[in-house]
Amino acid sequence: MTKNILKMSPAFADIIPAEYRELVDNGPYGRDVGVAELGTFKELLEEHPLCAGCGLALALRIFLASLPAPEDTIVVGSTGCSSLVFPQAAVQNIHSLFGNQNSVASGLKRALKLRFPDKDKDVIVVAGDGATADIGLDMVMHSWFRRENITTIMLDNEAYANTGGQESGMSQQGTVLYMAPKGKNFPKISMPELAREAGCVYVAVGTPAQPRKLEKMLKRAIILARHVGPTYVQIMTPCPTNYKFKNNETVNRLKGLEKDGVFKPREYITAEAQEALNRLEEVSK
Repeated sequence: MTKNILKMSPAFADIIPAEYRELVDNGPYGRDVGVAELGTFKELLEEHPLCAGCGLALALRIFLASLPAPEDTIVVGSTGCSSLVFPQAAVQNIHSLFGNQNSVASGLKRALKLRFPDKDKDVIVVAGDGATADIGLDMVMHSWFRRENITTIMLDNEAYANTGGQESGMSQQGTVLYMAPKGKNFPKISMPELAREAGCVYVAVGTPAQPRKLEKMLKRAIILARHVGPTYVQIMTPCPTNYKFKNNETVNRLKGLEKDGVFKPREYITAEAQEALNRLEEVSK
């Protein structure tokens, strides 16, 4: 795919907002960029609608900067805070109904394999904890059971943030939220372990407080999904609005959760995936 497909029609150039034109002209397409180059290219509109200090915004900037081939990437999103951002990001994307994002991604990946048999097309699901671990859990896990070659990324803010801060299956036990006024009664769902047992060849849990480490996890997940099987990355993305902390404390909050053992970054990789990764890394040297 060339950059020509990204060019806007000259007939509309005079009515397209300047920030959108800049997104096309100065985006990551066709450039070898990464997290270290953040700020030298435009991956997301500055005035996006997410709250100040939003953990999702941090994670999505790193995600967009970590794509191995942005021109050949399609993101499948779902209803949630993140769905407000992708129309303003430098990436092709589809908004699916709440919870069915992995089904849409599965069909899309198969269609792209037929349409472009000699070209890698990365199909990446990016959704919140409600769409991934609650309402969409059935379709998420069945895409893993079928060994679909897609990457699933959960933006884990431990709540239904865009509908007022209700508890989700990913909320910590004891947390006081709407619909859990006395504290959540049961533990957080162990999604990384479910992903591992359901057939994901690579599972990672990370945080935007460690951008280089998260970039490595994301790149590994996307590349291994091309060649081996389904992959899963869970990114901790605290919500200052619903968890009532200052919007300049997000990164420190992440570091504190890790220090206290509440949040544990980790990776799991199958032997087959490790062998493939070793071969690919050797070729790239």
